[in-house]
Amino acid sequence: MSRKVTWDEYNTLVERLAQAVHTSGFDFNQIICIARGGLRVGDVLSRIFDLPLAILSTHSYAAESGTIRGELVIAEHMTMTKPRLGDRVLLVDDMVDSGHTLAAVYKELPQRFPHLTALKTAVLWWKGCSVFKPDYFVEYLPDSPWICQPFEVYDNLRPQQLAARLDGR
Repeated sequence: MSRKVTWDEYNTLVERLAQAVHTSGFDFNQIICIARGGLRVGDVLSRIFDLPLAILSTHSYAAESGTIRGELVIAEHMTMTKPRLGDRVLLVDDMVDSGHTLAAVYKELPQRFPHLTALKTAVLWWKGCSVFKPDYFVEYLPDSPWICQPFEVYDNLRPQQLAARLDGR
């Protein structure tokens, strides 16, 4: 089973996530997004909350068009604009699928940054098959459908195909 999400739906989900975090009263001073899936979510939340965004790259979905999980790699360095990471962090991603990535990053961050005093997680979708429960989520999906996000059209689109795509509009 799969679920196709439009840009309008996607943007509304991000706004609903921001509202959920805001109404919770969590006082954070830093957002970290997990790239690639969390980049768009982190960017928008950073703008809404007017807080710095740090980007941590991970990679694990390598086989069968991203459907089979490979070894998880967490980048050694994080991209951020301040010399020091904030001490109260909201860690964001697009979804908790298996939960292994979010769980590993959640465990790793306090080890890398012992000055952290608070760390909470936020995602758009929390799937029932996940081994990790996020602190904030917009939709719980007990049947764990494959989510087709609006930007996934670019996963298989190559530069030489752009002219045909643009002419067909």
